[in-house]
Formats: sequence, C-alpha cells, structure tokens
Amino acid sequence: MKKRVLAVILGAVMTMSLAACGSSDAGKTSSNDSEKSYTIGISQFAEHGSLDNCREGFLEGLKEEGIEEGKNLTVEVKNAAADQGTAKQISDGFVSDKVDLVCAIATPSAQAAYNSAMNSDIPVVYTAVTDPVAAKLAKEDGTPAGNVTGTSDELPIKAQLEMIREMLPDAKNIGILYTTSEANSVSALAKYKELAGDYGFTIVDKGIAQTADISLATDELLTEVDCLTNLTDNTVVASLATILDKANKQNIPVFGSEIEQVKIGCLAAEGLDYVALGKQTGKMAAEILKGEKKVSDMNFETITEPGFYVNEKVAENLGVTVPQDLADEAVESFTEITK
Repeated sequence: MKKRVLAVILGAVMTMSLAACGSSDAGKTSSNDSEKSYTIGISQFAEHGSLDNCREGFLEGLKEEGIEEGKNLTVEVKNAAADQGTAKQISDGFVSDKVDLVCAIATPSAQAAYNSAMNSDIPVVYTAVTDPVAAKLAKEDGTPAGNVTGTSDELPIKAQLEMIREMLPDAKNIGILYTTSEANSVSALAKYKELAGDYGFTIVDKGIAQTADISLATDELLTEVDCLTNLTDNTVVASLATILDKANKQNIPVFGSEIEQVKIGCLAAEGLDYVALGKQTGKMAAEILKGEKKVSDMNFETITEPGFYVNEKVAENLGVTVPQDLADEAVESFTEITK
C-alpha cells in the first residue's frame, strides 16, 4: 500500500514538472492558441516625422488585427540616428534576441535587417522603402528576395512635377539633394531626370555622404536652381530645418515629399500618408505572425493614390499663389509652420 501511495505521489510530481516544462517551452504561447503573445523589434533608421508616422501606423495596423502592445505584444524600438553601422548593430541584436518579427523602417534599416536575419527563420517586414527591387529586397516581379516583404513609399514623381509646374510656371531648374549610398534616393533621382524634360525642367542634383555635407551642398545648389524638391531621403529629411532656413533666406521654394515636410515649412507636396502606409504594413505583419500567410507568398505593396498638401503660410511668405484648382483638391492645407 505504501509503495502504491508513493507511486501516485511521484506520478503527480512528474505531471506537475512536465506541465511546468511545457509552459516554459511554449515561451510566448498560452494553453489557448488564441492567446499567443509576440515580440517585435522595430528598427527605425532616423528620427523624423514621416518615419515616426510609419511606426505609429504600423502599431495601429497590428492593433486593428488584434495584436496590441501591452496585451499580447511586446515591442522594442531602436533608432539608428541615420547611421548604417548602427542599423546593422540593431538588427543583429534583434536576431540574437530571437524576436518573432523585425519591422524595418526605411531602406538602410531594411537592408540591414534582411542581411542580419538571412540565416534565421525571423521574418522581416519593411516600410518606407522607395524601391525594394533596387534595394535587393524584392525580385523584378515584386516577389520577396527572401524571408522579407513590406510596403514601398514610391514617390508620385509625375504628379509632383505637374504640381510644381502649375505652381511655378516660370521655373526651369529643380534642385535635389540626395545621399549617394541610399538606393531609394538614387532610384528616385533617376526617375526625376527621366521625366523632368516632359515638364520643361532640368534636374540639378548634389550628392552627399553624411549629414555634415548638407550645409555646403545646400549652399551650392541654391545658386543654381529655382526651387528644391525633396526625396524620401532619410539623411536629407532629418536635416530639413537647415535646408529650409537657407532656402527661405533666398526666397527659394522647397517642395516636400509628404505631409510632415509641408507642416514644418515646405511649400507643398504630392505626397503619401505615412500613417496609412505604416498601417498597411502592420496588417501584413499580423498575417505573418498569425500564420495566415507566408512571407514567400507576399509581394511588396504600395499606396497608389497620393494626396496634395500645401502650406498657405509658406506660400504667403514666398509670394507664391496657389492655383485654385490645386487648393480645391488639397487633402490638407496648413496656415502655420510647425517648429
């Protein structure tokens, strides 16, 4: 009888031990599959409005799909401060931590995350990558180059040129600052040069390697152009305040590539809504996390309809008249400059 009681006790202890081990091994999964929790690493290349909006939109998109920070989602956000070496360190760290997914915001961070995660099973979902094919994140047909997919912020360059011509009917030369190491910027610049002649423009460009180059490059460029237009170049946009200050002193308009640039002092933009872009990315990530789709089956996506944004205060300061048809079409008009 004692042996039998002892056997029962030992059996109960072993069952409890196995249950405890099972709980530990599951790590991020409770007894109910619907109560899974996730850990995501967000690698953001630089801190500026459009990329911040991507991040916020990404989390909103996840939340709409039932994956919410503080409930079933742990998020670690790291910013590379526009340094490619730091971007690599961040993505290496996320892979070492074995996160469930890496969200990479902007092309340099996306490239770093893809390379870091290449030999793991960690999916990478990017956003704010202008040309995923040029960045070697996707193949020519749009399919993923590996365990990586996301959303593109391809610029509506044709619409931007049309808008600039309508607002500045006498302009001839458009200046563009770009970072020579950013694949998205090189690709967008080539497209601008291809299309500019159709609208009677010549593109004058200045390449930079780092933030320290921007001041001198801007000074040189402003002597040769009638206006500037921005790409979604992270290094340049992060220094937009400096560029605007110099351009305003010479009464030269600067056109943005999205809403946040118009808020802080660009004249206008045929741009994207980066919150919406981030939200679209978050929904893609949710499908991957839930196992509803495989990365290999998900081509990168884009937002197809740009919106017109204008800063009426900037127009007043520059003495530029906003054509009524453009004003009527504006998604949003600003009457002040946000610092």
